[in-house]
Amino acid sequence: MAYYYSMRGLRVAALSLASALVAVSASAQSPDLVAFDKYVAHAARDWRVPGLAIAIVKDDSLVFAKGYGVLELGKPAPATEHTRFAIGSTTKAMTVASLAMLVDEGKLKWDDRVIDYFPSFQLYDPYATRELTVRDLLTHRTGLPGTDLLWAFPENQYSTPEMMRRLRYVKPISSFRSQWEYQNVMYDIAGALVAQLSGMPWETFVRTRIFAPLGMSESIPLVSGIAGKPNVAKPYGEVRDTVRLIPLRTTDAIAPAGSVWSSVSDMSKWMRFMLDSGRIGNRRLIQPATFREIVAPQMRASMAQYPALALAPPHFFSYALGWFVQDFHGETVWMHTGSIDGMSAIIGLLPERRVGVYVLANLDHAELRHALMYEVFDMYRSAPKASNRDWNKDVKALFDSLQAAAHVAAPAADSERSRDGATQPSLPLERYAGSYVDSTYGSIQVTLLNGALRARFVNFDIGELKHTSYDTFRSVKDDELEGISELTFIPDGAGHASAVQAFGVTFSRSNGARQLRPIEH
Repeated sequence: MAYYYSMRGLRVAALSLASALVAVSASAQSPDLVAFDKYVAHAARDWRVPGLAIAIVKDDSLVFAKGYGVLELGKPAPATEHTRFAIGSTTKAMTVASLAMLVDEGKLKWDDRVIDYFPSFQLYDPYATRELTVRDLLTHRTGLPGTDLLWAFPENQYSTPEMMRRLRYVKPISSFRSQWEYQNVMYDIAGALVAQLSGMPWETFVRTRIFAPLGMSESIPLVSGIAGKPNVAKPYGEVRDTVRLIPLRTTDAIAPAGSVWSSVSDMSKWMRFMLDSGRIGNRRLIQPATFREIVAPQMRASMAQYPALALAPPHFFSYALGWFVQDFHGETVWMHTGSIDGMSAIIGLLPERRVGVYVLANLDHAELRHALMYEVFDMYRSAPKASNRDWNKDVKALFDSLQAAAHVAAPAADSERSRDGATQPSLPLERYAGSYVDSTYGSIQVTLLNGALRARFVNFDIGELKHTSYDTFRSVKDDELEGISELTFIPDGAGHASAVQAFGVTFSRSNGARQLRPIEH
């Protein structure tokens, strides 16, 4: 029988504590959960996290679950193990589990071609169009760069069919299946496949086929569903070294890639489900062979994805189906992070020990998540912790050094801009005005009003532009959600601008004959 051990307030009897420690005594030495509670509280303060929650499971038991801090700064409501946070991209594993159930039902094979289900689907590369499989959708190996501009701006979010249509214009940055490149929109297509084969929307499938049987009553599949719900964390980010409340970004446009909100209490049930290879008690939701395919390494991933890997370099770092697979001191790890504006998540599983840890926080990219995951792994390893390593201290030092290096680079760039700012733009301002178009993402409209340039990206108002250097301009808006938008114009050598670069994309000047399709909601 599963034993639930709540650490809230440490108001537990000594007998209960002893029972909990017995429940996790499979390791060589029983973890000191009281000390760990203090460790987490200290780490949360070190990283200035407004609110955090963590859960640990061992075998079929939830052995630790507690919240720290508050839902919202300046208000007393505490974060608890039942507080809802955005779980971000750890949602992807649920989309994979949904497809796995359809595989077991004979409705799908991992290596089925996408065009057999969506005949009009097309990529820039005809070979990739013809050969793209469901497995390719899930392993970030399409050769395409990230295409988050299709959904990341709330004002410019496209429907799934429209995103699929626009992918045909995206030029690959590597040959098909040769390079790992994170791709959220492909997971949205995977969710559309769940809907087509099951006859129900992705969010309904997840709610009825995963949340309900696992008893995940605190989990919500869409961001729109959290409105009016109790015990919901507010998103925070570090803005000019100050932790500030930031706008909530919806990810519902690509829900299968990262829209679920949940609590560590609920996610502990998901961890136990995964550690038991897709079973709930004696009931199997995913068949053994199908489950093995989910966690089998498929594609070598870039270790640059996670700087914390430098502190415990794995022998291999791969992507499976919705999971990173690596080793930690020779033991297999299944893990994934989730990051969306103001929210951070991590899940880490040691399947051979049947140990899992899940961390949720309401601070943008709160990298103490890696420290806490490794700390839990060390607590349950049979070998003594090497040199009593303090993971929080080491991970904090690593990211502090990275931040310091960025701060050193920033003044140098600002100084160069200041020098360049003394120069004038190479063209009269009116020559920059016009419509600049990209087939995938739409248009940037640049206008001249009262002696100043203004820009608009489809429906998103970039705002007034201030000249910084040469042909580069920067938005004067102070927007915590989008940051500062920078536009660099490319002169054509004939007294006009032929293109503008923004958001990592080059938008070409329109000749006026091209008509843009309206956004489809």
